[in-house]
Amino acid sequence: METKLPIPPFTRESAIQKIRMAEDAWNTRDPEKVSLVYTEDTIWRNRAEFPRGRAQVKEFLYRKWAKELNYRLIKELWAFTENRIAVRFAYECHDDSGNWSRSFGNENWEFNEYGFMMRRFASINDLPIKESDRTFFWALGKRPDDHPGLSHFGF
Repeated sequence: METKLPIPPFTRESAIQKIRMAEDAWNTRDPEKVSLVYTEDTIWRNRAEFPRGRAQVKEFLYRKWAKELNYRLIKELWAFTENRIAVRFAYECHDDSGNWSRSFGNENWEFNEYGFMMRRFASINDLPIKESDRTFFWALGKRPDDHPGLSHFGF
């Protein structure tokens, strides 16, 4: 069976690596690529949506990034155990009318022995912001390695 390194049991370093890999993937806004890190029977909660399985996750991500434009995300480690990682995050985006928002949240992840995510439970709060209040300004795609993380911004 294929593996998605790093695999459990996680250390602090491997949990941080897994988080950064997820952040980088989500910042591509490519549902095909992002969906491949989840098990075929993955279970999600994202706000009030409950996708089940990789196919539903992919559909969810297509809808998400069709309406969340200029999406930029930062994730940060909160805690970890052998096969679970707790993450906090913030992202900024705008809708097709140019209304900007910053979304804050927490995710709980559970991985199988091959490093695929079996469960993802996300709680997210949205805050309308002015474009002038944005803080994430890197070019679309991967956040530069020297760009500050969430703690730098006090998020």
